[in-house]
Amino acid sequence: MSRITAVHPVVPDHRYPQDELTRVFADVCLGPDGRHQLLSRLHASAQVAYRHTALPLERYRDLGDFGERNDAFIEAAVRLGAEAVAGALDDCGLSPDDVDLIASTTVTGVAVPSIEARVAPVAGLRPDVRRMPLLGLGCMGGAGGVARVHDYLLGHPRDVAVLLSVELCSLTLQRDDTSVAHLVASGLFGDGAAAVVMVGDEHPLAADEAERDGGLGPWVVDSRSHLYPDTERAMGWDVGAGGLRIVLGPEVPALVHEYLGDDVRGFLGDHDLTVGDVETWVSHPGGPKVIEAIESALELPPDALELTWRSLAEVGNLSSASVLHVLHDTIAKHSPATGSAGVLMAMGPGFCAELVLLRW
Repeated sequence: MSRITAVHPVVPDHRYPQDELTRVFADVCLGPDGRHQLLSRLHASAQVAYRHTALPLERYRDLGDFGERNDAFIEAAVRLGAEAVAGALDDCGLSPDDVDLIASTTVTGVAVPSIEARVAPVAGLRPDVRRMPLLGLGCMGGAGGVARVHDYLLGHPRDVAVLLSVELCSLTLQRDDTSVAHLVASGLFGDGAAAVVMVGDEHPLAADEAERDGGLGPWVVDSRSHLYPDTERAMGWDVGAGGLRIVLGPEVPALVHEYLGDDVRGFLGDHDLTVGDVETWVSHPGGPKVIEAIESALELPPDALELTWRSLAEVGNLSSASVLHVLHDTIAKHSPATGSAGVLMAMGPGFCAELVLLRW
């Protein structure tokens, strides 16, 4: 196994209530004759109270083409990413020199060199640190990143690995897109980042039971991926001259309801577990209809996804970073019983599910 020793979430300093974000989006993207009533209804139904943005709201009125927005993405992503990595290492008492691998996941900007390569020297990582950029996983990148880092640590049991997620959804704004998908996304997605420190099972921290700030992290036992057939257009981006244009199909909750229950039950069954044996559910907050579909597909009790609902309300959907924010809150606030089972899960472009079995 591998062990999660720290999760450190960060958000930009700029925080706004949903109704203010709705007004600015309507002004910048819809104009006086736009679909204002529909926009207000969709934003209200997202059940998001506040979101953070990479830039002050007034900057979005003047943002230029894709190149200018992407430059802003890189600048903010490196700053937030370095803060998250430094915070996570500090939380578990490790130094930048201890890191053997850094993986990054993002879907809201393009950077070559990739984000983890830019963050590594800023955070003080060794020049020989291994890198694993993960581009295109979208909302499932947090869970998928944990799974892929776990795979690495199985072969390097003495190593320290860091997963960095940075998503700046506000910088994908499309002024000329008045589609329902864009209106929905403009009320749902926020900006944020998170870093996770994981160690192999032969590293001294793996067996450390000393109390630390934020509590103890769980062991990663196993993971599973499922790519669903004929669902490529359910979620993702269309990339054009104007940048990243959202693809967000109305069928996403139905796909979750159709596939997720069997996926989770089969995965748990391979470890002689049932849904009822799982004490802790760490789920990505895709949106109200997606969370409701998860609850229904797994027949979960009303409070099972409380922290997921809370995260959605407090910061919105942060794409790949969201499930890591929920994981942090679970470790810090939920205090799962020692030896109990948990499931970390997220769905995203493909359409695909990523499942991670945890043990506290």
